[in-house]
Amino acid sequence: MAVAIKFYLRQISGSVRRFGAQCTLNFGHGSVVCVCNATYCDSVSRTGLPDPGQFLSYVSSKTGSRLVKSQGQFQKNSTGAALRITLNPSQKYQRIKGFGGAMTDAAAMNILSLSSRAQDQLLRQYFSPDGIEYRFVRVPMASCDFSTRLYTYADTPGDYDLQNFTLAEEDIHMKIPLLQRAQALSAQPLNLFASAWSAPAWLKTSGALIGKGSLKGKPGGKEHKTWAQYYIRFLEEYEKYNLSFWGLTSGNEPTAGEMTNYSFQALGFTPETQRDWIALDLGPGLHSSSFPQTRLMILDDNRLLLPHWAKVVLSDVQAARYVHGIGFHWYLNNIAPPGITLTTTHHLYPEYFLFATEACAGWSPLDRGVRLGSWDRAEDYAHDIIQDLNDFVTGWTDWNLALNQDGGPNWVKNFVDSPIIVDSSKDVFYKQPTFYSMAHFSKFLWEGSQRVGVSFSQHNSLEISAYIRPDASAVLIILNRSEEEVQFEVWDQTLGFLPGSAPPHSILTLLWSRR
Repeated sequence: MAVAIKFYLRQISGSVRRFGAQCTLNFGHGSVVCVCNATYCDSVSRTGLPDPGQFLSYVSSKTGSRLVKSQGQFQKNSTGAALRITLNPSQKYQRIKGFGGAMTDAAAMNILSLSSRAQDQLLRQYFSPDGIEYRFVRVPMASCDFSTRLYTYADTPGDYDLQNFTLAEEDIHMKIPLLQRAQALSAQPLNLFASAWSAPAWLKTSGALIGKGSLKGKPGGKEHKTWAQYYIRFLEEYEKYNLSFWGLTSGNEPTAGEMTNYSFQALGFTPETQRDWIALDLGPGLHSSSFPQTRLMILDDNRLLLPHWAKVVLSDVQAARYVHGIGFHWYLNNIAPPGITLTTTHHLYPEYFLFATEACAGWSPLDRGVRLGSWDRAEDYAHDIIQDLNDFVTGWTDWNLALNQDGGPNWVKNFVDSPIIVDSSKDVFYKQPTFYSMAHFSKFLWEGSQRVGVSFSQHNSLEISAYIRPDASAVLIILNRSEEEVQFEVWDQTLGFLPGSAPPHSILTLLWSRR
């Protein structure tokens, strides 16, 4: 395989292909990866609007197409396709905030393991107008499992005033410089949001960062107030590097810290203790700090906990006044239908946004770790994103921005997959099918895009979501997980009929101006 990679890199080095790619490197997991190095990376490039009456189509498929662009013409008369997809712009739903991934310690280490020019290539792929234009970055506060050591920012016992609060080397020399470079590449301000895995051990009932344990004392007490101030100190320290945070979560996976023998960093909260900590400590602390506009998301755990968790926290007016949204993870979604979790929560609390804060492939013991070129995982991403967005979710955040070929580093060996896999020994990185799955959404659904209604002339196997962007253009995203090509037409009453086809095992984004 090493010989094949070197030959492939010789073929592509120095060449330029702007619109779409036909990637060919196959590791035997169902599809292919795109290889990037210091001098070459296929580019999505910028996506302008077509002329009136025209539409653009971008397709990625199991057979190797990656955002391959084509252009077509609306027709005045029906094409006669059996499946008609009707755009209903008068049916208006939620507005989109955006998409992104996480700058974990592991992600930063992997990016920085590349040469400087390859690092720039990787960051451009995610954040620049020639890339997939991520707008959100989740930033762990101190260590998580995707770190190489256990640490917090306040490990001095008894330091209730946080006099010794200090960012780590991982922040100062890795995450912060990379976030600054990502921001410089982005055409829009990046929206950073922070999540903490564990409080310092001396604040916890367990006296340890890992496993079952919660804060000592009760909400309103000194431990809970110190933990709230820890968040504010984090924001203050990052602000010194000109990095401001769009949001915070109330803590990563609070139920993990309620589990006996949990294997890595966690801090346990029940919905009741989270409610009271927000009402008495975190909420007032943020409100009186220099960061009162920072958006606070509760839960940051699996959606099967909804709507119960939201009911407990948001039915309390003292807590709810400080909360802006509800973050959730994608694990165990197969036992948590979106209708009874997400849509129910939205209808109960429509003023609080829903936001997917973590997802990754390769987490299940049945299908663990990196699968270079897995198309099944690309379909899993697209399916979950469409499902979430069709159930009132406003954004979707992937987990690690980049991992190595083992799916790490991870100090507890909780290896998973990532849309970009780095091979530092060859100074290359591989863009996985999941990278392009993300692109079909992040590149086209601008902040402020509004989901609109869509209807079908007959039952079909396609998964579809439709939007009107702030520039009045329409975006239709279609996933075909079947073995059959599906012919269709889209009816937009302002323009006529768009003739289309979804190849087997493909993701399709359609874009047109409605002006």
